[in-house]
Amino acid sequence: MSCGATVLDGCLRSGLGEGAGFTALDWVDRQFRAKLGYSPYPGTLNLSLRGGDWDSARQAMAQARGIAIDPPSGFCAAKCFTLVIDGRIQGAAVLPEVADYPGDKLEIVAPVPVREALRLSDGDCITLHLLIV
Repeated sequence: MSCGATVLDGCLRSGLGEGAGFTALDWVDRQFRAKLGYSPYPGTLNLSLRGGDWDSARQAMAQARGIAIDPPSGFCAAKCFTLVIDGRIQGAAVLPEVADYPGDKLEIVAPVPVREALRLSDGDCITLHLLIV
């Protein structure tokens, strides 16, 4: 990833189980393929992040254009930011544009099952190189 990437460390946590249904929607898959260059593996990787670096990155993402995910009626909009997980797997951070989204949570999509590819479990920590534009 470019030298302008933000480096963050986050720890895996269980999600609500809704990511697989979301990434399986036809309109989501079409937009991810067109805008990110791949179909996301079903589901999202959920991370818990805290601290000043995360606070700064989250604020920068909120203000940045990102890669817009434009929903049909009835779904919330989101924006994505490309990233590399542990220097090995390309993916994207998905920031849903909802008022009550948890401030310590980051969801990631990737073309492969990240947990299995990196042999990760809840509580394991990973390093992200996140490009905020």
